[in-house]
Amino acid sequence: MSEVYAARRARLRERCEAAGSEAALVSGDANVRYLAGGAPTGAALLVGPAEDSLLCPGDPVVESSADRPAEGLRIVVLPAPDGDPAVAGAERAAAAGARSLAVEEHHLTVSRHRALRSVAPRLRLDDLGTAVEQQRVVKDNEEISALRIAAEIADQALGELLESILVGRTERHLALELERRLVDHGAAGPAFTTSVGTGPNSGLAGHVPTDRRVEEGDFLCVCLGADYRGYRSEVARTFVIGTTPADWQIELYEQVFAAQRAGREKLAPGTPYRDVDRAARVVLEAAGHGERLGPRIGHGVGLENDEDPRLTPSAMGKLDACVPVTVDPGVHLPGRGGVRIDDTLVVRPEADGGPELLTITTKELLAL
Repeated sequence: MSEVYAARRARLRERCEAAGSEAALVSGDANVRYLAGGAPTGAALLVGPAEDSLLCPGDPVVESSADRPAEGLRIVVLPAPDGDPAVAGAERAAAAGARSLAVEEHHLTVSRHRALRSVAPRLRLDDLGTAVEQQRVVKDNEEISALRIAAEIADQALGELLESILVGRTERHLALELERRLVDHGAAGPAFTTSVGTGPNSGLAGHVPTDRRVEEGDFLCVCLGADYRGYRSEVARTFVIGTTPADWQIELYEQVFAAQRAGREKLAPGTPYRDVDRAARVVLEAAGHGERLGPRIGHGVGLENDEDPRLTPSAMGKLDACVPVTVDPGVHLPGRGGVRIDDTLVVRPEADGGPELLTITTKELLAL
């Protein structure tokens, strides 16, 4: 794998050289991991001018091969707690004779940016912008394989929960059990805080589980994901507890399901991001839920749970093949509850079978 990381750094180096920067200082955690392999939180990566260096705030703790920095990097361990990897990177770039350094301004505080200037006053600081994030959008086969396993783990954990007794248990208890099951099946942990909403809490985006207990007739809405080797899946499903669904539950579920299907069907290389959002959004607007919709219908996933591309009404850009995204519309009716349906998929051309569905838990409205 070391050659993969070296090739990624080489692409970044070429981009910097084209923009007039002799070296790059990468400080965003996910970006560092993308370019360096395993890296401790808070590390910084100096790409060039003479060699590539991973600057770590203390000795890296290696628990598995996925946590080990790639070969070919100089590892610099800074004295804790005073050493700042980004500042040390600027010092090393200046000492190596660089006259210009591209930095991720959006990952640096004002005070940290000033510290970089103070230790290397003759070094011109350019803005690297989101160059690494843009490079991360299209995933290679190894990345997609890790995402596929992360999705399988989430599906397994959710499927086991659905086979257990649910009535009388709290949202908080169910969320904790799901996160334990993720780890049992091989995840490093949850990709994000697991959301479980019942009854009037169901369908709320990002709902934090409470001590409300599951009751018969409730909608049960679950959103979870697994972190496998740093790559993160996302899945959400909605069910009815203990009885035949009410007419309003069936109607709302069918509306959200139709919107999610419309969004999924638009996932093809060359499709504008905004068109995916629009395909799902118009279905729910026609059903009278326009004011209840969130700001987007989906987003990219990878080393971060929420990354580019963003599938919003105003998003610029078009989908490429091998881009993993979520499609996750939802509607919440105040005081009654709601529905969320969310899948992780990989954009594929029609010749390859169209979008690859990674999360395969049934989307049938089950009565549990």
